[in-house]
Amino acid sequence: MKIIIANSQVPFITGGAENLADGLERALKDHGHTVEIVRLPFKWYPPERIPEHILAARLLDLTESSGDKIDLLIGLKFPAYYIKHPNKVLWILHQHRPAYDLWGTPYQDIPNTLEGINIRNTIINADNNFLKEAKRIFTISNTVTGRLKKFNNIVSQALYHPPKNYEKLHSEDYDNYILYPSRISILKRQQLVIQAMGYTKSNIKLLIAGRPDSEYIFKLVTDEIKKNHVEDKVKLLGEVSEDEKIKLYANSRAVVFTPFDEDYGYITLEAFYSKKPVITCADSGGPLEFVDNDVNGFVVEPEPKTIADAINKCFDSLNAQRMGKNAYEKIVSMDISWDNVVKALTK
Repeated sequence: MKIIIANSQVPFITGGAENLADGLERALKDHGHTVEIVRLPFKWYPPERIPEHILAARLLDLTESSGDKIDLLIGLKFPAYYIKHPNKVLWILHQHRPAYDLWGTPYQDIPNTLEGINIRNTIINADNNFLKEAKRIFTISNTVTGRLKKFNNIVSQALYHPPKNYEKLHSEDYDNYILYPSRISILKRQQLVIQAMGYTKSNIKLLIAGRPDSEYIFKLVTDEIKKNHVEDKVKLLGEVSEDEKIKLYANSRAVVFTPFDEDYGYITLEAFYSKKPVITCADSGGPLEFVDNDVNGFVVEPEPKTIADAINKCFDSLNAQRMGKNAYEKIVSMDISWDNVVKALTK
């Protein structure tokens, strides 16, 4: 088949959504399909421009190219998943979250004004009307499936996929550091873990590997390190290569991942493939679909002292190894593969 993958991307920003689209493209090509990724440039600010992005997606015609029929369109992300096609399947990464689960939280970036409420309603109405055009609707996690049902009463099916280079992930040792490998952003809440390091009783270190979303976010994090007097306990590594990341996973004592209501979270899966336990929070979303408290990691309240208690428990290397073994056994037993994804999306 000739297949279009429709995704949205903020120019110059590459993350999980882009890795997913690239991985899906490779998997579809491995199964003999002809594939092209169409990336719609997207800016979420100022919010009053968002309806224009919705209209732009609706105006696109991707039913054919140079006279050749496009057999299938797979929509991934707002607003690209609005593109019309007679044979459209959705595999939703997430909706425009500020209109949904982030509304009414500190992470909301649509103003709670008459204009902001109208923009929010425009987004919700577009989802209610246009998502149902798809022949089948999948999501990347039960967390996203739950949001679709809760906010839009749309039924979907979770379809897990493996992280990039998962076959290279492995365990070498359980050194004296915990790892937080993620881009640095408000929603990832690295500040919580930095604060927690001020309460840890051991000399275990925290390594944060990832680029900040902005200079403002970077300053917030560096100020947090100074304010909590943990300069000797926390190290910012910046953005690291794939090989460096795999090495960091392989030798970590544990992995900490404390986002707010994450859609899926490659970090959890990458840690499990590396035989490392994961410390996450009760409101972290996607990671909770994998982490069993005190079995293959810890699920704690999003508070510095409770996170510190979990970190202290990981200081026991034998305990970390036991939970890491359980983590690996769980992820392998789930049979997460690109073959399963391709079969579901193209059947």
